[in-house]
Amino acid sequence: MKFKNPFKDLTKFEFGLWLTSVIVITFSFVLSRGEDVLTLISSLIGVTALIFVAKGYVFGQLLSVAFSVFYGIISFYFKYYGETITYLGMTAPVAILSSISWWKNPYKGTKVVEVSKLTKKQITLTGTLAVLVTAAFYFILKALGNENLVVSTVSIATSFVACFLSFLRCPYFLMVYCLNDIVLIVLWILASIEDIGYLPMIMCFVMFFANDLYGSYNWIKMSKTQNTDTI
Repeated sequence: MKFKNPFKDLTKFEFGLWLTSVIVITFSFVLSRGEDVLTLISSLIGVTALIFVAKGYVFGQLLSVAFSVFYGIISFYFKYYGETITYLGMTAPVAILSSISWWKNPYKGTKVVEVSKLTKKQITLTGTLAVLVTAAFYFILKALGNENLVVSTVSIATSFVACFLSFLRCPYFLMVYCLNDIVLIVLWILASIEDIGYLPMIMCFVMFFANDLYGSYNWIKMSKTQNTDTI
C-alpha cells in the first residue's frame, strides 16, 4: 500500500465528526483553565486516531501508539496505575502489532484493512486471556494502591478485549471500545472531582465514544461489503 494524505479521504460527515471532537476537547481544556498541555495533546491525537481507525486505515493504528504513550504518562501522574500499565504495557504494543497486521492485510491493495472473521478458537482464547489478565491486574493494582480500583480493573478487561480483537481485525472490536469509553468517562469524572483540570479527559472519552459508535457502524458496513465482493 502506498502512503497518501489520509485526511483527503475523509467524507464530509467524518471530517465534521473529527472537527467537532477537536473543538469540544479544546474548548473543555480552555474552560477548565488546564495547564497540562500534555492532556490536550493526548486527547487530540486520540480523536484523530479514531477517525482513521474507523475507516480501517493503518494510519489510525500508528496514531493510537502515540496516544497510548501520552495517555499512559497522564494516568501515572494521577496514580491510575492500571491505565498506565494497560496503555504502555498492552495497548501501545498491541497497536504496533495491529499496525503491522493491518499493513500486511490490505483489502485488494487499498488503504482499507481486510476485515476478518473470528474463529471459535480465537473467541475461546480471547475470553480466557481476558479473565486471566483481569484477575492478575486486580491484585497488582490493589497492591500498588491504585485509585478507583474496581473501575480501573473493568477498564483493563474491556481494553484488553478491544485491543486483541483489533489485532485480529474483528469487525466488532470498536463495540468493545465503546464499553471501555463509558468506563473511562466514569474514571475521569472521579478524577475531575479532585482536579477540574482533568475535564478535557472526560470530554476526550465522550468524543471517543461518538467516534467509536461511528467506527462500529463503519466496520460492520465494511465487513458486509467485503463479504459481498468475495461472493
